[in-house]
Amino acid sequence: FASYYGDHMVLQQKPSGAVVWGHGELGAVVTLTLSGASGLIIMEKTAWVKGPSGTWTTVLDPMDRGGPYALTAEQGLENVTLQDIYFGDVWLCSGQSNMAMTVLQVANASQELAAAARYPYVRIFAAAHARSEVELEDLEQIDLPWSVPTAENLGHGNFTYFSAVCWLLGRSLYEALGSPIGLVEVAWGGTPIEAWSSRRVLQACGLPEDTGRREGLQISLWHGACFNLKAALCFAPPLNLALSSSTSLHQHLSGPQTPSVLWNAMIHPLLNMTLRGVAWYQGEANTFLNTDQYNCTFPALIADWRWAFHTGSAGQTEPLLPFGFVQLSTYRRQSADDSFARLRWHQTADLGVVPNARMPGTFMAVAMDLGDEYSPYGSIHPRDKQNVAHRLLLGAMAVAYGEKGLVFQGPYPTRAILEVTRGLLNVTYSQELICRQRDAQAFEVCCSSQASPCQWLLAPVVAVGSHTVTLALSGCRTLVLGLRYAWAEWPCEYQACPLYNSQGLPAPPFL
Repeated sequence: FASYYGDHMVLQQKPSGAVVWGHGELGAVVTLTLSGASGLIIMEKTAWVKGPSGTWTTVLDPMDRGGPYALTAEQGLENVTLQDIYFGDVWLCSGQSNMAMTVLQVANASQELAAAARYPYVRIFAAAHARSEVELEDLEQIDLPWSVPTAENLGHGNFTYFSAVCWLLGRSLYEALGSPIGLVEVAWGGTPIEAWSSRRVLQACGLPEDTGRREGLQISLWHGACFNLKAALCFAPPLNLALSSSTSLHQHLSGPQTPSVLWNAMIHPLLNMTLRGVAWYQGEANTFLNTDQYNCTFPALIADWRWAFHTGSAGQTEPLLPFGFVQLSTYRRQSADDSFARLRWHQTADLGVVPNARMPGTFMAVAMDLGDEYSPYGSIHPRDKQNVAHRLLLGAMAVAYGEKGLVFQGPYPTRAILEVTRGLLNVTYSQELICRQRDAQAFEVCCSSQASPCQWLLAPVVAVGSHTVTLALSGCRTLVLGLRYAWAEWPCEYQACPLYNSQGLPAPPFL
């Protein structure tokens, strides 16, 4: 079998068929047998070992959830048997350091680790850090083979394994569905989206594919000790350099920052897997690298991963693979930099909410109200991953599992009406509003006689109705050309943004 198969794994249940693959002697026939706990043979499959890679692949018949099963591959007199296999739903979790934070690092860590033993049917796997200039067919190394969760392998160390966001989401999915859950962690702190993107994505978004090999100014994304990306323990303020498609500086990115190297080494080897969904937490590195291209690179990555996993799994992973993500939380309080705000906006393809026309089949966990200024891992690494996972769960149940009537996102404005004579702006929202911080300076209007440059002025809240917010425009004596909400690096206090719905979900930022 491929090196990352092993005992205790979860394979995708019906209606899809799980793909199984491995290595063998060129030209040989491999017989694959799935057996029940009593030894009763459930199914047999045969596959030819093909060149030049010497690999074989087969698709199992769709299986109901449950287990345990044994899976045996035979070639001549040789055989390998994997035990304690279950069928359920398999989710891939990827991103940078907020995805890599382990259960050991989160709020109430000791209680979370102690609870691990209650979830023996949530199985976990973590790929090791690896990068490559070419697409690999197999993982070079693994950090955690398929395992039953324990306090040790959920809290192995800081930013190692196992991902807290991934675990808490998977555990919640198990509680909601009753199906075994397989979780595959593929994360690396401090990495930009370009590193996780195939060359197809880079081409589609007009980004250079060979950024890591261009001569010119070398730009360090971190200061001092933080340049050790594998440690991923810190995230220092970025160098004061404007990086965009219009910059004349040649960007020299190295190691895991290099375009496509993580796609090549950590995602491409997994494409045969049949998946049920993806969870993604990434973007901090792109608040100072190609920030305003993220509205292309992120939707393009989602579309490309969907195509690649669907194709690689012989059509078993559905074409519109559900894709959930965490919108960026916070970093520096009272920072005047708006790169975090722009990145949050670009995470929705500049449409504010998902799913949308450019990002169908997606769901988002808003996290800007979960800031953690005194996190021992730096303020960019908030410890409240439980609320993050809960918000992802709501989106997964609604979008991936089709639960009707489930509210999974906060209120969003549907229209704004200007009362010129009274100097007021009435903003109507899609849901009933709960106002937790009426005096917050969260709304701004663009006051200018021309669209650019825009002069943004605070618009105080003067009234909040069941679905409306009324803003005062006393400082705006010219045209009102725009409106924005929570447009800041640290827009609100912990669980105290101005607007929520009755389910406690925050209104997302908008422009």
